[in-house]
Amino acid sequence: MSHVEGKGDGGTTAVVVRRLMAAKEESRKSFSDIAAETGLTNVYVAQLLRRQAQLKPDTATALRAALPGLTDELVALMMQPPFRSYHPDIVHEPAIYRLNEAVMHFGESIKEIINEEFGDGIMSAIDFYCSVDKVQGADGKDRVVVTFDGKYLPYSEQRSEHMMSRLSRKTS
Repeated sequence: MSHVEGKGDGGTTAVVVRRLMAAKEESRKSFSDIAAETGLTNVYVAQLLRRQAQLKPDTATALRAALPGLTDELVALMMQPPFRSYHPDIVHEPAIYRLNEAVMHFGESIKEIINEEFGDGIMSAIDFYCSVDKVQGADGKDRVVVTFDGKYLPYSEQRSEHMMSRLSRKTS
């Protein structure tokens, strides 16, 4: 089991996540199988089942069809805005540590390319898609492909006349 804490809710989140993951296990489907049936990405399916994303009403029917073990209560809980967080010890888990290491190692170069291609800005982690895929490398060995697909957000010049809170004070 992974690091799921109660996030200040007396352990309720951990109990819900265990129940959601049990529904997945009952189905004998992978995250990718569920994603294919629902039209979501495999990472987003995992986020939903880990209570790190909110289930939208339009998606609920497809998810219930893919995971018949989901109860009305679980679906209702999944539709509530989640408390997005992580346990600080999760960075010690080897797969997560290596992902973090890769982003940190390549981060400056990625930032430079973003700046060169788009200008001064960042990639959104809210208007964002993520998927994990398995491909075969040129050497015939399995390879992991992690795709981050985020909206570009340019930094704004901090001009006083664009600051609505100041405009409203001047007109009062």
